[in-house]
Amino acid sequence: MFDWHRIDTVLLDMDGTLLDLHFDNHFWLEYVPARYAARHELDFDSAKAECLARYQQHLGTLEWYCIDHWTEQLGLDIALLKREVDHLIAVLPNVPEFLDLLGRAGKRRVLVTNAHQKSLALKMEKTQLHDRLDALISSHDIGLAKEHAEFWPRLCEREPFDRARTLFIDDSLSVLRAARDYGIANLLAIRFPDRQQPVREVDEFPSVLGFGEVNPGLKAYLGE
Repeated sequence: MFDWHRIDTVLLDMDGTLLDLHFDNHFWLEYVPARYAARHELDFDSAKAECLARYQQHLGTLEWYCIDHWTEQLGLDIALLKREVDHLIAVLPNVPEFLDLLGRAGKRRVLVTNAHQKSLALKMEKTQLHDRLDALISSHDIGLAKEHAEFWPRLCEREPFDRARTLFIDDSLSVLRAARDYGIANLLAIRFPDRQQPVREVDEFPSVLGFGEVNPGLKAYLGE
């Protein structure tokens, strides 16, 4: 799939790439509207419609991913609510093996996520994946969401990488487009980010269901 001799750095999304997106989809589409309905004495459908309308206004921006923003906007303690359902946080299949293989291959493993620092901390606490990563970067540290063109040169200033020798893996097509526009040579889309939803079709980028399709090539590179 990739010539691992020509890759030094692997940039990795978190939600929908390393972690099952079901947690986030359930949280924002079901749990938050239910708690919003209870707080504001609304029926669930009305509360969900109001929440979705608010989300839509900030889609693709840093605010959309900001726990503090939604705590203020919705009048709910979003960080606390995430802990109430943190049993749903799950690592996708074959991810630990993939990260370990990258480590043995001497590739730099950098988590690059739009998740707010509080959400990132919770998910690392639950999964311990930080032990298998060389750096963790939130777009909130950069000041722009990954969808924004200027995010990528700012990221490269903070975490230098050679665009020609970097692989970036994400489930978001809009983010992959921004990375492509910046000139990252190797891109991979995840087609099965939420294991409770159908597999997606992706024609625009090389894609896989998950890391079970990537690990054999890494093993071959390592001679295993």
